[in-house]
Amino acid sequence: MGRLNKIRIVGLTLFLFVATAFSGVQAQDVQTNMLKYGRLLQLIKSNYVDTTNIDDLTEKAIVKVLAELDPHSVYISREEVEKMNEPLQGSFEGIGISFNILKDTLLVVTTIPGGPSEKVGLQAGDRIVEVDGENVAGVGLENSDVFKMLRGDKGTVVNLKVLRKRAEGLLDFKIIRDKIPIHSLDASYMINNETGYIKLNRFSATTTEEFSEAITGLKKDTGFKNLVLDLRGNGGGYLKAAIELADQFLGAFKMVVYTEGENNRKKEYKASALGEFEQGKLVVLINEGSASASEIVAGAIQDWDRGVVIGRRSFGKGLVQQPYFLNDGSMVRLTTAHYYTPSGRCIQKAYDEGVEAYRHDYLKRLESGEFFTEDSVHFDESLMYETLNNKRAVYGGGGIMPDIFVPMDTSVHYAYFNQMVRKNIVYSNTLSYLDGNREKFTRKYTDFDTYQKSFEIDDKLIEKMFEEAEKEEIDYKEGDKEFARSLIKRQAKALIARDLFEVSKFYQIINEDSDEVKEALKVLNNASEYNNLLVEK
Repeated sequence: MGRLNKIRIVGLTLFLFVATAFSGVQAQDVQTNMLKYGRLLQLIKSNYVDTTNIDDLTEKAIVKVLAELDPHSVYISREEVEKMNEPLQGSFEGIGISFNILKDTLLVVTTIPGGPSEKVGLQAGDRIVEVDGENVAGVGLENSDVFKMLRGDKGTVVNLKVLRKRAEGLLDFKIIRDKIPIHSLDASYMINNETGYIKLNRFSATTTEEFSEAITGLKKDTGFKNLVLDLRGNGGGYLKAAIELADQFLGAFKMVVYTEGENNRKKEYKASALGEFEQGKLVVLINEGSASASEIVAGAIQDWDRGVVIGRRSFGKGLVQQPYFLNDGSMVRLTTAHYYTPSGRCIQKAYDEGVEAYRHDYLKRLESGEFFTEDSVHFDESLMYETLNNKRAVYGGGGIMPDIFVPMDTSVHYAYFNQMVRKNIVYSNTLSYLDGNREKFTRKYTDFDTYQKSFEIDDKLIEKMFEEAEKEEIDYKEGDKEFARSLIKRQAKALIARDLFEVSKFYQIINEDSDEVKEALKVLNNASEYNNLLVEK
């Protein structure tokens, strides 16, 4: 054996010894502190002056420890674990309706296509007055009560008594609960002859499949060339789903994201050779509510100069969490790594001022004027990176900055409209209006195109909402009502379209007045502007 090989073996042995020793020291530290905390609990249980709840004290201690680490390492109780997983797993078990509590009555707004309620003939507009022999009308029902009564294990039975207009007496329904899908895709439609639109609300286990189906549907339109991907307000979800979505737009072996942490080696995630939309012009919409998985997708698209990002600076969450179950079925979601965009930037915003300051970042941005002027956004020059193809400047240290900034509307008149929405005046009155005219609307508007072109909200309904706003003591100034009138009309028309047709139609109407969508179409319709945005200026 050569001298060099002997040195290598000795070096490797020394490294393993040191690593093992270091690991042993860490394990001993953990063991010592476990005994210390256990001794404290024993002392409290045996000697404390008042009655104590050891389980509760332990949970509080866990929450406090995690809060000292970072804002996204959290404790989740056993009861919360199952509910937390539902939106990301893509389903829950129940009877398959969307509902609202209107005038203290449980009203069926829609039945989910293919779900157990639709199969037995439950209809939009039905009023559920009894569940398994228990009266639920006029008893102060809340949403949480409805979930408890109607959700349950697949295969279990729930018996309903329903009041239906023009039907004599109460109708009996026996519904067998089943798996109910939770969709991560809100909308997919053609905005114009060449441009498709897809909106995602989260990144779940079903996102890739839903996106593929949507793209396939858009491709059936022979003019489809461009895509607007709307990630506004999308708070993230599964890392795997984000990687798979970015893969739809990027060529083979291109980096999507990589993760790295003190106890986690660098792990790279790259695009495959298959993608549904690797060619064609692409716009990604983001805002301050776009976080985590949304930022992975937007960052990869921007870093590879694959498409134009439009909107406002994203949330700034660049931390990866892993779930670890504890012995009682509860869970800790522990931050284990940072994620980095292909250019190498970490977009996690600072959290060194503590969890409370971190949670008030939105308010800080609002007060600084960041939502209204691009010049209010400041980046550390030391965190400047370059896009990988065209060497454009991009920044780490706090969210994805869009290529085109679209400010929030600064009109002072929005305050009046927003208060009406928050007080549920717009939605509840629209729902009542639809409930009273459902049969008429269903007969008259047999397809969405007819509805979109000819339906107008009655001014009497708007005046009724204004009257209710006064009863709720919502203050208004000159010009507030006229400004709000057009917004209410569009919102109400979109809400009715959602219930008469599908969720996608809600966004099709709402987006007609979206500044971000208008900007996207402007860029997509101007080839030179689109291309100029993706090269170094």
